[in-house]
Amino acid sequence: MEGRLLLKNCAVFRADGRYRTGMAIVVEEGKIARVARDEEVLVLPGDWAVACRGRLVAPGLMDCHAHLVTGQLVPLAGEFLLRNPHARFELQRRIESQLTATEVEVLTAFAIARALRSGTTLLVEHLHCPADVAGGLAAQGRVAARLGARFVNSHATTSWFGQASGSQQLEENAAIAERQKSDPLVRCALGFHASSSCDDDLLKRLGRLRGELHVGVHGHVAETEEDFAISYSAHSQRIVPRLESFGLLGPGCIAAHARAIDRSEAERLAKTRTAIAISPFAGSLTERSGVVLETLLGDQCLITLGTSGTVSLWDELFAAFGAAVRLSRIGRLLDPDGLMAHLLFSTPSELCSLIFEQPSGNVEQGNLADLVIYDHVPSTEGSSGLAPHLLLQLGRAPVAWTIVAGRVVIREGRSLSHDYLELSAEADRVLSKLWNRTGARLERSKSDSTS
Repeated sequence: MEGRLLLKNCAVFRADGRYRTGMAIVVEEGKIARVARDEEVLVLPGDWAVACRGRLVAPGLMDCHAHLVTGQLVPLAGEFLLRNPHARFELQRRIESQLTATEVEVLTAFAIARALRSGTTLLVEHLHCPADVAGGLAAQGRVAARLGARFVNSHATTSWFGQASGSQQLEENAAIAERQKSDPLVRCALGFHASSSCDDDLLKRLGRLRGELHVGVHGHVAETEEDFAISYSAHSQRIVPRLESFGLLGPGCIAAHARAIDRSEAERLAKTRTAIAISPFAGSLTERSGVVLETLLGDQCLITLGTSGTVSLWDELFAAFGAAVRLSRIGRLLDPDGLMAHLLFSTPSELCSLIFEQPSGNVEQGNLADLVIYDHVPSTEGSSGLAPHLLLQLGRAPVAWTIVAGRVVIREGRSLSHDYLELSAEADRVLSKLWNRTGARLERSKSDSTS
């Protein structure tokens, strides 16, 4: 877009929960060029001036552990699937093993469009498409650029299909990561599925490639007690020291689902400055995961939210807030409000700034112009601290505009680059074909008939 984008007469939300009304924001060349009182910012010829009418402008949301494709693959129906998580996981693996790049592109397009409509401007995707890693990652990058999302993807490489397959998956991932290293909007990291699904040789090669390419690493730590037990019994080291020994933890790395590690490992993980993506909505708060959450927040580590492709970031935030309140009532966690600040603002903005080498996550001069205008008009100026009440209101408010790198991608609830219903219909057609091809519909019907 030529000229400036001006957001006039808006309320500006800050990361500490305060906000100022009657403001204007000037966006130029993908960044916030100025934030000032509305009357101080004049509209010049060629400007695109948006009358916000007092609505609140906030930094875009950041999903730091997404499964945009995987989250759509297994039908959320059938008693067999709901009662038998192992069968559900095996079905998911079978479908993923047959994914094509074209199918990945269609499913990713719908998921990104849905995220943009909810105010998510950065998505960190963890794809598993072992039959065509390079094709799948490249397809996701193309569709993210087309729809206008800030995007980082990686492949959930495993040793499940043998050493040669794992090496091939990793090499294809590395080739895309090398190609996207300097892209202003779409990047690629190196990935692995989980500690329990990768042998030492694969993780060692992954660590070497990270050092050569200077990119991040994205993988699961220990999601369940069983995952923890498998990792601990199969290797001479505990999970966190093992990953650290291969150079897979540290700034720019994302460790997802660290629910099942113990306190000592949580303390060690926090000290590495790895971004730890949690998904409170998707996982129950066990005694072990409560200890982990308490330890990580207490050490002020980089803790953030990931949706795993099933719910919205607001759902995850509310689940995290509820978990923090429950823990605080038994003296385990004393700062639920601090947790909200950590999850929504502190860690995501630090991670985004590190990856894209630009300040982000605040509505301030010099920051990346990744912004959301909500259909919410605050009545008075916020004066102190993080405002959980305001965040709860925003979680229920419609997103009016989504702006990524200064580009308007959602305007008054509608996309400027695609037809949402067409993307939805195409994704449904792809899923139907996938389920028929892999027998998912048959298994669902069997479960229904026996329930």
